[in-house]
Amino acid sequence: MNWDDLKLFLVVSRQQKLDLAGAVLHQDPTTLSRRLRRLESDVGQTLFERTRRGHVLTPEGEALAQRAEAIEAITLGIGDTGDGERSLVGKVRLGVTEGFGTAFIAPALSEFVNEWPGIEIDLISLSGLVSVPKREADMSVLLTRPKAGRMKVRKLTDYALQLYASKDYLAARGPIATVDALSDHKLIGYVDDLIYSPQLRYFDDVLPGLHPGLSSPSIIAQMEMTRAGSGLCILPKFIANRHADLVPILQAEIDVKRSFWLAIHEDVAGLARIKVLSDYLARLVKMRQAEF
Repeated sequence: MNWDDLKLFLVVSRQQKLDLAGAVLHQDPTTLSRRLRRLESDVGQTLFERTRRGHVLTPEGEALAQRAEAIEAITLGIGDTGDGERSLVGKVRLGVTEGFGTAFIAPALSEFVNEWPGIEIDLISLSGLVSVPKREADMSVLLTRPKAGRMKVRKLTDYALQLYASKDYLAARGPIATVDALSDHKLIGYVDDLIYSPQLRYFDDVLPGLHPGLSSPSIIAQMEMTRAGSGLCILPKFIANRHADLVPILQAEIDVKRSFWLAIHEDVAGLARIKVLSDYLARLVKMRQAEF
């Protein structure tokens, strides 16, 4: 059995649906299906149940997956030897929420790549979560601590969110002194059915009965609408406070707290390049804690 077949098998086991696996492997679903059946014929076992949910591992498939993941961990570790940390080579795929990834981590990576030039980083910064158990990433920053899965988890930091308006908006509309007055203003927030984590339902927590009249799944888009004077928005302090044209309002009444957690797949948690990036992120948020 060659490694290419095992990689294909692992991707399908994690994605379950052939179209999703095909997107990862850059192959069409028909080709994947044919290769899977050939693999099952070669090993003389049925590795997947074809269900409405997709390809689900059989007990024989689970056993092969464990062996294949052990081989995968070895191949991922190639490049983790050398004379000192600066000699580390290899790729790390880091998934992170859009705002944290774009506003905080991306600008700080220059220091990391200067220190460890041999480590390549895929920064997957999305309006959504990147799955570590499905191996969409080696490590991922999450909004809640995961309760299941083969992952090692560390808390990065708590962070605060407040309600913001632009200076021009307040100059045109006047000061906002009470929560009741918010019903007279346009609110900006997430598209309800595209919210990927209950931790993002800020209005339910602090402004029940009110809902955004301008919505986007992108926190960066929400911020830009707020800066343009379109309305009021609940934003993380570490994003909003970078812009002098944004002003926090009703700070005593609207004060939201959330947390970031770093989850790392067990298969790669021991790799040196994973450790140095994980430690760097932890040091970074500790050093700049005042921003959160």
